[in-house]
Amino acid sequence: MKHSPLLLTTCLFTALAATAFADVGVGAKPIAGAEVIIDGTRETLDEKWIYWEGPGFKSAMPIKWKIVDDPVDKGSALMTDDRVADGGKYGSADIVTKKAYRDFRLHIEFLIMKPGGNSGVYLQNRFEIQVFDGDKTKHGMGAVINETDAPYFAYKGIGAWNAYDITFRAARFADGKMVEKPLVSMFFNGQKVHTNVAINQVWGGPNSGLDGGNDGGKGITDTPGGLKLQCEGHDVRYRNAWIKELVLEKADTDFKE
Repeated sequence: MKHSPLLLTTCLFTALAATAFADVGVGAKPIAGAEVIIDGTRETLDEKWIYWEGPGFKSAMPIKWKIVDDPVDKGSALMTDDRVADGGKYGSADIVTKKAYRDFRLHIEFLIMKPGGNSGVYLQNRFEIQVFDGDKTKHGMGAVINETDAPYFAYKGIGAWNAYDITFRAARFADGKMVEKPLVSMFFNGQKVHTNVAINQVWGGPNSGLDGGNDGGKGITDTPGGLKLQCEGHDVRYRNAWIKELVLEKADTDFKE
């Protein structure tokens, strides 16, 4: 049977799209070439992660975070649990991937156990995507911190799994000067909430991550950084996290649907 060129082109495009773009939201499976960095096991935690030993670091290896039961589904999850961070001492017991990244696609799921639970997902150990129950401000849940409004409408609430799907493009430099700002696009629980947001600085000071103390956070450098998760003494849990390195030549992080 002969097929029309249009049909063949459509089938080819569909096949390519299926391999290039994954579903988003809770339960999304790793795309081809992605590296699983949280799977609910101690082995993966020890293999892929270390503490970030920034200026506010107070803990010590091995990582004190715990592998605990998934309170919703069968299995296990990673809990942000290190008592040196009690009272919101971010930077005292945060963990970061051993591998550093420039451009990437990230999927990560989190669950907050109690009201006011606070953590954070740091892209390149610089730019925080906030995890903060009850906060609907620019410092709140799902915000590119202090850069966007919080898309709180997409949050499922206490005791439920939530998912961030993120495409990030690192800042670009020429002759040692930044010529293109870092960009991020994001789905939150399957809803597109950020599209090509330009990030202006690292917020939170030296304890927040790389370049946080460099020119008030505006001195972003051309250095890759790991994915970091924040510990603030709250019971926040993570599971099903995977990341794939990309090379985004064009200044565009928008997901193709």
